[in-house]
Amino acid sequence: MTTSSEIKFSVGENEFPISIGFDAKRAFYNSSGLGNYSRNLLSSLAKNYPENSYYLFTPGTKNLFPVKNDEHFRVVEPGQVFRFFSMLWRRKFMTREIKRFKLDIFHGLSQELPLSIEKSGAKSVVTVHDLIFMRFPEYYRKIDAKIYYSKLVQACNASDHIVAMSNQTKNDIIEFLGISHDKISVIYQGCNSYFWNSSGKEYFSEIRKKYKLPGRYLLYVGTIEERKNLLGIIKAMHIRNIDVPLVVIGRKTDNYFKNVRSYIISNNMNNVIFPDSVLNSELPAIYQNAECFIYPSFFEGFGIPLLEALVSGTPVITSKGGCFKEAAGPGSKYIDPHDPEQIGEAIAEVTDSRETRDKMISAGKDYANNFRDDIIAGEYMSLYRSLLQ
Repeated sequence: MTTSSEIKFSVGENEFPISIGFDAKRAFYNSSGLGNYSRNLLSSLAKNYPENSYYLFTPGTKNLFPVKNDEHFRVVEPGQVFRFFSMLWRRKFMTREIKRFKLDIFHGLSQELPLSIEKSGAKSVVTVHDLIFMRFPEYYRKIDAKIYYSKLVQACNASDHIVAMSNQTKNDIIEFLGISHDKISVIYQGCNSYFWNSSGKEYFSEIRKKYKLPGRYLLYVGTIEERKNLLGIIKAMHIRNIDVPLVVIGRKTDNYFKNVRSYIISNNMNNVIFPDSVLNSELPAIYQNAECFIYPSFFEGFGIPLLEALVSGTPVITSKGGCFKEAAGPGSKYIDPHDPEQIGEAIAEVTDSRETRDKMISAGKDYANNFRDDIIAGEYMSLYRSLLQ
């Protein structure tokens, strides 16, 4: 990361360099989800539009996750006064820094903007990933949901424009917050560039040995929590007597994981595997060698693992309705997530037919081309420039 003055590059005849700040806390501190979205966007903007100046606002730089193309970024941290009050700095006093650097654009990447952003002199954008805490409040502690709501309402009202992760999220913003549809654009997210590259047999052989993976396997990637419905897959496998093992990768939430484990033990299932501490860089190899990817979530804002599977050339089974068809495209199979029988039937159709798998892989790769980094970066840059005209 550079800490020198603004970097300027030559630009096209009708373009001009702009300075863009980002609330980059999630990029540095979150290993998945919001972190992946933030890192992918920042890296692709710097790669495709190096003429601009990029400022990453973060409460600290300890134990950071790396951001590619980092030579194009300037990191902005709290000064000595706010070093021990970084939360207050990020929420309230970051606006002073935005004004001091005379930024053209400030983008809140995770559903919030600093207070008084309107006084900063920068045009502001906020990304809204989902309103799950409003649709399904039972999945959240009341105090957390209240904080999320307060920050989201302030950010949406204060921003010059809102980016929604999907049409589902855009409709939720309109329905729950009463925001005009003219203020909201849908820009899909991409996935890390390493998913677009073949991992190779030799590398996968190492990964397979490291995590004791079977020769054939089904795959689930995501937090092990009630909303994402891993138990629906396991029930489907038991009911339909599916003998292809299931590999499960994701952070475990205590209570729900206990329910999953209890079902597995009580039904004497020995074909569910939970590899520990899988690295993000190892995921493409695991995706690329799976029989199919299964994601019967009850609700998502987008569902990035679906795109990761399509890019990896892996057939996808996911839920009907919501945003799932936006993420998984026309070549995937769609099921009722509440119906284990239907989930099991879809798994059998994919694993029993090479022709079905090949058709799904081909359609999935074609659809995934809509989510390439250069396309997504171009949509964001068009939005930023439109706010400055």
